[in-house]
Amino acid sequence: MRRPVFFMIVIVLTGLWVLGSQASSHREAPLIASDPLADNTDVYAFVDPNEPGLVTFITNFIPLEFPSSGPNFHRFDDNVLYEVMVDNNGDAVEDVTFQFRFQSSVKDPGTFLYNTGPVTTLDDPDLNVTQLGFIYRVDGPRRTGTPVPLGSLPVMPANVGQNSMPDYDTMVGSGVQQLPSGMRVFAGPRDEGFYLDLGAVFDLAQLRNLTGKFGPPVDSTSGFNVHTIAFQVPIEQLTRSGARPASTTDPNAVIGVWSTASRPMITMRSAGGESHSGPWVQVSRLGNPLVNELVIDLARKDVFNGLEPTGDAAALDRVTDPEVARLLNGLFGVSVPPPPRNDLVTIFLTGIPGLNQPTQVTPAETLRLNMAIPPATGSAVSRLGLLGGDLAGFPNGRRVGDDVVDIALRVMAGATGLTPAFDVAPNNTLGDGVDGNDVAYLDVFPYLAPPHAGLESDGPVIK
Repeated sequence: MRRPVFFMIVIVLTGLWVLGSQASSHREAPLIASDPLADNTDVYAFVDPNEPGLVTFITNFIPLEFPSSGPNFHRFDDNVLYEVMVDNNGDAVEDVTFQFRFQSSVKDPGTFLYNTGPVTTLDDPDLNVTQLGFIYRVDGPRRTGTPVPLGSLPVMPANVGQNSMPDYDTMVGSGVQQLPSGMRVFAGPRDEGFYLDLGAVFDLAQLRNLTGKFGPPVDSTSGFNVHTIAFQVPIEQLTRSGARPASTTDPNAVIGVWSTASRPMITMRSAGGESHSGPWVQVSRLGNPLVNELVIDLARKDVFNGLEPTGDAAALDRVTDPEVARLLNGLFGVSVPPPPRNDLVTIFLTGIPGLNQPTQVTPAETLRLNMAIPPATGSAVSRLGLLGGDLAGFPNGRRVGDDVVDIALRVMAGATGLTPAFDVAPNNTLGDGVDGNDVAYLDVFPYLAPPHAGLESDGPVIK
């Protein structure tokens, strides 16, 4: 059985690469690949394990940041509107939107230095390049509703190195802001918390956990950073009733979540500068991980990034009859569920009945979370989420440690309770061999680890 299993994983992971992925949603479409500051890489939404009355949202941008990329270290784009949408009635239209805008400042433009001396606090005068973030809430459709200011926060700087920022990790507390609305918010660079072995695929698909060559599997995203917007919101501020759901079957319990980045329609460039005008145009979108990579074809990838969830029927054929499954069956005879793949429609578009499907649902690609399901703790936490018997994990929302690559491999093979005939070996044992992140996650908000430092970084870390 080793040969067909090997080819099955190769084709699925190679499909991820050919369609433009370098992780959950990194460089997944031709246009966004050339616009990293607006590239949405990962979205997480989960009931907070420390404060179950809050939902934690995390959305990451700027894929594969090399930590020593100075002197102009990575930062949020002042000309991008970053947003997280919440649908609380299942109609695939946002009911609550959280908007984030950023404004950069330079104290001394006469130097090339990011910081002119050791920096110990966010308001240190030696921190030359700074950003301030502004948070807004919009109730109703985001483009016609009125943005209500919720507050502002200083953005954590790049982790330049131990000489420039000797106590960077202790600055995290000052980077987390409590807002009058009850929200808690953080913005700045973090460790890239998504993990998988793509290097083996690049080298003639020699997956290390199957061939036994080249040592153990490697986390290909280790050593890299991303830019994170993380925030926590009281559950009652997310429901349509304004109250916490009474039970898992409460019509107010399930929300759909997705994140986008938008740019002004018009950019005018001149020597040494540019100006922007016109309405916002959505250029990046992400809800569930791996959908644009694994399911959507090249002809529709850029279009998908610009779609509202109500337009997702345009790509329904890619879900009900996915190309990867046809390749597996036609080329290698791997037994997978035949089309129409209604199991994939349920997992990725409608939510699972009894778990995270709204009472009235419009099929749409959003990350669905049942806020009445309590967070798992201790040994009940499984990196495989629902497939590991953990109802609080992906695809019921997504936590930072959920192994969405292994989960997606098994789901594509039909190894779920929705297609029980295929929930057998080898389908339900598939994986890339990387079962955890290169550094430990935090056990408190904002959960992703501090960013790798420029001085200490030699590139990806072999796990």
